[in-house]
Amino acid sequence: MNGHQGRGIVVGVDPARDWHLPVAWAADEAQRRRLPLRLVLAVPPQHDTHHVDDTPGQTALRQAGADRLGQARDWVRDRHPEVDVHVDLRGGFPVAALGGAAKEARMIVLGSRHLSRTAEFLSAGSIVVPLSAQAPCPVVVVGDAEHISQQPAYVVAGIDGSATATNALAFAFDEADLRGAALRAVCVWQPPVFMLDDEEVALGAQRVLLAEATAGLSQKYPDVHVTHEILTGHPVEELARAAEHALSVVVGRRGRGGYTGMRLGSVVHGLLHRAHCPVITVPAE
Repeated sequence: MNGHQGRGIVVGVDPARDWHLPVAWAADEAQRRRLPLRLVLAVPPQHDTHHVDDTPGQTALRQAGADRLGQARDWVRDRHPEVDVHVDLRGGFPVAALGGAAKEARMIVLGSRHLSRTAEFLSAGSIVVPLSAQAPCPVVVVGDAEHISQQPAYVVAGIDGSATATNALAFAFDEADLRGAALRAVCVWQPPVFMLDDEEVALGAQRVLLAEATAGLSQKYPDVHVTHEILTGHPVEELARAAEHALSVVVGRRGRGGYTGMRLGSVVHGLLHRAHCPVITVPAE
């Protein structure tokens, strides 16, 4: 995380869909962190028109994109006049354009199209999965408005003992501290088909894992109230249930065991479709 400290927040503006939710989340976060905000919109290259000049059409798309960025910029300035907001109209496909912007970002914020898992992979316009897998900074996917109904407000961090989960936990502590929220450090134990150890031994190992993972960070963030929770079941379902009323759920991008990678069926990918709060994925470095 330190390599991105002090850089701005990037949010992707979809020219064809409502942009208010992800832009609002990003603007609020920029205000909390006192970081600049960059609104990025990508205009794809013209299709093969069998050598027909499509310059007028491309010009119209760029003008429409510039207008949409201007609307979003003005909306952010009304919401947070103190936030330093910039617009960035880029040529190219959204994944490449936003991926390039992410290289200089503290975090990148995306909206969710609520596609099915298969559609997310097969859709030519899908950006959530590739960016969540490849971006060098944390990626925030905002699919629903915050609907906090439990007090105190809380952030959920999924812990599995991996290096990326450690980074995710550090990010979750920072986010909870920034927002005056509690932190639920959650370890999901999925019983194996054949158990080599007694169940209580396995659960004891999970308790030790949580205690060791949070010890130093609890000292660094003394104002964050932390609870350790060991849940039994499928990681996607249990983490999504734990985060049902959360400000966000934070997970490492490539974990150990159940939190592995961005493949179809992985915990991270599952949460992108199952969770009703922002999902924040954090890379190893």
